[in-house]
Amino acid sequence: MSNPAFKFDHVHIISENPHASAAWYVEMFGATIARDGTAYGAPQIAVDLGGMTILIRGKRAGEDPVPGTPIRPYAGGFSSHNGLGTDHFGFMYRGDLTALCSELRAKGVQFPVELKKGVGGSLLCYVAAPDGVSIELMQC
Repeated sequence: MSNPAFKFDHVHIISENPHASAAWYVEMFGATIARDGTAYGAPQIAVDLGGMTILIRGKRAGEDPVPGTPIRPYAGGFSSHNGLGTDHFGFMYRGDLTALCSELRAKGVQFPVELKKGVGGSLLCYVAAPDGVSIELMQC
């Protein structure tokens, strides 16, 4: 049995423009801004999406973050950033994922991995979010 003392809390993103990134999640996914403040001298915004928290913050004094490599498909049907660390995070979507993808595409969202059937047979795709973040959308 898994350790019940642990519960997932948040994903934390460092952003060139945290307010613009937060606005993207609001516009594209219907997220809400739960908090907009400052932490250690940098803007920090808590975005709520379906009860999940995405913390988006700006660069702090002394930091010089470098962009990650973009996600891309590989032969064999998988996709990857081809780097160590977090590759992507995923959202389960309760609804018509095909229709959602059409709406997102109309808003200018890029799809590094187009809508396809995943290993278990359900639909999935990857969207390119601000700051080099890749998000997998899976239909449940």
